[in-house]
Amino acid sequence: MKFSVSRDALLKPLQLVSGVVERRQTMPALANVLLELNGSELSITGTDLEVEIVGKVDVDGVGQGGEVTVPAKKFFDICKNLPDGSNINFETEEQKAVVKSGRSRFMLATLPADDFPSVEPGENELNFECEQKEIRRLIDQTSFAMAQQDVRYYLNGMLWEVRPQALRVVSTDGHRLAMCTRPVNVEIEEVKQAILPRKAVIEMSRLLTDPEEQVQIVLGATHLRAVTPEFTFTTKLVDGKFPDYDRVLPKGGDKVITGDRNELKHAFARTAILSNEKYRGIRFVLEEGQLTITANNPEQEEAEEQIAVEYTGDTIEVGFNVNYLQDVAGVIESASVKITLADTNSSALIEDPENADSIYVVMPMRL
Repeated sequence: MKFSVSRDALLKPLQLVSGVVERRQTMPALANVLLELNGSELSITGTDLEVEIVGKVDVDGVGQGGEVTVPAKKFFDICKNLPDGSNINFETEEQKAVVKSGRSRFMLATLPADDFPSVEPGENELNFECEQKEIRRLIDQTSFAMAQQDVRYYLNGMLWEVRPQALRVVSTDGHRLAMCTRPVNVEIEEVKQAILPRKAVIEMSRLLTDPEEQVQIVLGATHLRAVTPEFTFTTKLVDGKFPDYDRVLPKGGDKVITGDRNELKHAFARTAILSNEKYRGIRFVLEEGQLTITANNPEQEEAEEQIAVEYTGDTIEVGFNVNYLQDVAGVIESASVKITLADTNSSALIEDPENADSIYVVMPMRL
């Protein structure tokens, strides 16, 4: 195998792929990337058995085809530290890969391409295309609510629900929920659900850097694949049943508060300083035209913030985890926030008044 390629062209796909490679793994081949040369197209593949990314780059002229695996981190670090604009010559000799650039020469250990595991995509049941910014928005608006290392493994990921002419994603950790729905051109009669693992969601967000470019989504029974001219991304799906999120959405709330997002965001940040470090609870006291937020901790310290809000109705008191409120305030983009409550035991339904595509639910706390 032999090829020549510019360092700058090789660096981007190598960086995309290296992100998925695990440092600590059980199989030696998983620390490597697979290089495959077909004509003038070089494919670079990295995998951790759950997620697989294939980056593509055109080499100079037509090289000598073949396939081999090289250590991912070392190869990436070599390329990264070569001078901008330099050229890289790569060839294999017996069990080694030789990388040359200018007066630099590196010899890397290789493993046979046959040792490299591939993520088999299985049957493709559904595919559609949309702009990358649509998938990015879905992820950005909801990923913060995914669980981390929860025993309910199906919560350690994100529900993708393909609906007629729409894609909805939902994340929840059992204490709060985030949901975003965007229009996409997909022909489907019945709603189809899939749970993407947490790592796949994070990697996909990192890969989708061209807002206006199209991405093709291919959804099968056990895998999801995203394809662009720059990369092919494949992930296994979580085998489990996501909770019925519709039952969690509060209905019939009649206490509607509208407040300035920036004011609320800063008030949450300030009261959080003196909240209980373990439980992170703050108290909402809602009165006509005013919201009072208080926090205290075992050291008998207290914080209080008063904010003018649009609200008419009875006085109500309810507790929340301040971190969850801060997360929601961080993703809402408009100048104001709308919060709907039913009573002291009800979850808060939080919305962006200017953007109806996302809704958030935060469960109350007993304080």
